[in-house]
Amino acid sequence: MKTILAAINAKYIHSNLAVYSLRAYAEEYLSQTEIAEYTINQEIGEILMDLYERNPDILCFSCYIWNLDYVERIVREIHKVLPDTILWLGGPEVSYDAEEVLIRLPEVSGVMKGEGEETFRELLDCYYKGTADVEEINGVTVRTKNGDIHENPWREIMDLSKVPFVYGDMSLFAHKIIYYETSRGCPFRCSYCLSSIDKCLRFRDLDLVKKELQFFLDQKVEQVKFVDRTFNCRHDHAVAIWRYILEHDNQITNFHFEISADLLSDEEIELIGKMRPGLIQLEIGVQSTNPNTIREIKRTMDFGKLKEKVMKIEAGGNVHQHLDLIAGLPCEDYESFGKSFNDVYSLFPEQLQLGFLKVLKGSYMYEHRLEYGLLYQSRPPYEVLATKWLPYGDVIRLKKIEEMVEVYYNSGQFAHTIRSLAREWETPFAFFEDLAGFYDAEGLFGRNYTRIARYELLLEFMQKQRIQKETYFRELLIYDLYLRENVKSRPGFAGEETVSKEEKKDFYDREEKEPKYLTAYRGYDSRKMRKLTHVERFSFHVAEDGKAGETVLLFDYQNRNPLNYEASVYEIIL
Repeated sequence: MKTILAAINAKYIHSNLAVYSLRAYAEEYLSQTEIAEYTINQEIGEILMDLYERNPDILCFSCYIWNLDYVERIVREIHKVLPDTILWLGGPEVSYDAEEVLIRLPEVSGVMKGEGEETFRELLDCYYKGTADVEEINGVTVRTKNGDIHENPWREIMDLSKVPFVYGDMSLFAHKIIYYETSRGCPFRCSYCLSSIDKCLRFRDLDLVKKELQFFLDQKVEQVKFVDRTFNCRHDHAVAIWRYILEHDNQITNFHFEISADLLSDEEIELIGKMRPGLIQLEIGVQSTNPNTIREIKRTMDFGKLKEKVMKIEAGGNVHQHLDLIAGLPCEDYESFGKSFNDVYSLFPEQLQLGFLKVLKGSYMYEHRLEYGLLYQSRPPYEVLATKWLPYGDVIRLKKIEEMVEVYYNSGQFAHTIRSLAREWETPFAFFEDLAGFYDAEGLFGRNYTRIARYELLLEFMQKQRIQKETYFRELLIYDLYLRENVKSRPGFAGEETVSKEEKKDFYDREEKEPKYLTAYRGYDSRKMRKLTHVERFSFHVAEDGKAGETVLLFDYQNRNPLNYEASVYEIIL
């Protein structure tokens, strides 16, 4: 017999930790169990052909909010061509309404609920050895022989340290993000999150964790993303791991953590401050700064403390911080969300994620959907359409603002222009409102634009708004452009070359003979130096809030900031 664990990922760079954990835990059946990973961007027919040619006896799909519709389509079609293959589903998107799933999908034999390592191994025992009846396994909802649906109790939680380390042959994960788990469950009870249902928070043994971290470091893995829901909820655990990666830094690997910033201790912040720029990045869920909303969603978060900790980390200049907001939460209307946005924007995180509530089956939010007047999409991702406080028209407005934030803030391509330009408005939220309004009025949404076109559209927006300091902001756009990219063809909005060919030749000839600014390029000829750098003259000190006075800047593209990928910049004399 052969079993396939199939994962339909959102992107090629993703991998599915769950299916690898299930396979590793069922060690006795390792040679008979295969993993098949695909993406939702592939054609259904392509996946059907691959699964058909593999011809499994048992086929299990890992189901999430982003892939459930896709999985259901595959299940219906694969059953037609492999009618004797036994189909099982598992994962958070089918665990909490397993009976409904089996009614909806008569092709499926059963659903594994909750964490699946022990359940999957027992399932294979049943099919491969016949030692037990599938209907007797805890942690499943199963279709019986007579066609009835039988719901068994959920399985008791397991010792996380018993889950085998799934990584060995790293060639299987080339060019992919590596996901890693050191805890399960969450100490908080946020009403919109399924992690709150897992009442028991457990941790992997630290000796195991350190050994596994060293494996990643030795393999020079590019990024390891911790899937722990609140990584720093236990200080000794977080400190031990952060200290280990600090002391064993290989100068390459980046570690991503989801944390609650307001819980950070002085010891943790001190450790973070010692880290190499780019060693870690932090994702911090703010969700809202409205106290009534925070209380209503049963979240524990002190924004005053969070702000203080985020600012301390930011002052170190060595950590990428990603702060999240959720639109559509109880007690938060459009105006309140705007205030939450302004509060978070004032911290100038590297990423400001404006997300929308997902009404997940099994969550407290789902149970109270009528009380909150929640209207949401009937199919995954179950995204909010309206609430008692936020009509659909306002959700649409926030969707358009979200796109502007993604394009002009989170891309990092307009960082200095946007930060300075937003000050011309009463609030940052009002700025993004007006920018979205400009896109809407001009019919600009729904199109694909080049990066240069986005600069030109921002300039057009400024002109329509009759911004007083247009020359300064135009130069800021040029500054932002050359910070990120050594463009070979000068865009129209940048105007004529500001440094003559003669000035450039003289400068690079001097640097070749006796480097003053480009000492790292010692031994390079002037032509090579010129290809790897750019020289631009500005009529303002663009990096100093527009202080008057001409300045010439040298952009060095071989030496970039690891946090924002900006080129190193030096003020020079030609």
